[in-house]
Amino acid sequence: MSKIALFGATGTIGSRILDEALRRGHMVTAVVRDPAKLTRNDPGLTVVTGDVLDPGSVAEAAKGQDVVISAVGGGDGPGHVATIRPGAESLVAGVRSLEGPAPRLVLVGGAGSLRRPDGTQVWDAEGLPEFLLQIMHAHGDALDYCRTVSDVRWTSLSPAATIEPGERTGVYRIAKEDLIIAEDGGSRISAEDYAVALLDEIEQPRHIGERFTVGY
Repeated sequence: MSKIALFGATGTIGSRILDEALRRGHMVTAVVRDPAKLTRNDPGLTVVTGDVLDPGSVAEAAKGQDVVISAVGGGDGPGHVATIRPGAESLVAGVRSLEGPAPRLVLVGGAGSLRRPDGTQVWDAEGLPEFLLQIMHAHGDALDYCRTVSDVRWTSLSPAATIEPGERTGVYRIAKEDLIIAEDGGSRISAEDYAVALLDEIEQPRHIGERFTVGY
């Protein structure tokens, strides 16, 4: 059983991570800007007010935790640009400031920087709308920053090209830099199975200091 601080617990992916963590018996502190938005009642859940963009707030939430998870988003493209890399920098700064053993940092990443079979990256595809490119590159910038960090135990988990609410099967495949593509040519993962993979990584760490990806 781990003590987990979770930023972004009310979002599509964050809420599934919260469900999966509580299902496994972990103790979760959900760090949100507005506690009124998270009304769930569970003996393993504590809800506190905090801001991922404030290193002091991150440090306060991370104190005494084993793992800090960031599932924050930014809504639209500009929102992601303003949140994702700055949030990663704030999380690292907050964790760094703690005395004693620091918690591990696990980030919900993006698929845009993954490599396709032809050697290009997902974000190189023609016709992608500007807002989606902004979201993809915001996650890519955060990953680039994390790769400069050697004194914090971080992991970034990129989803398949398509991630949306669906079924929890508990079955998935793992890769590192290559987009996972199914036999039918699609690249997808349910938000539920993404959460399974993320909690599996927390319970059995295999990707410290690197990015990996999951898909069917």
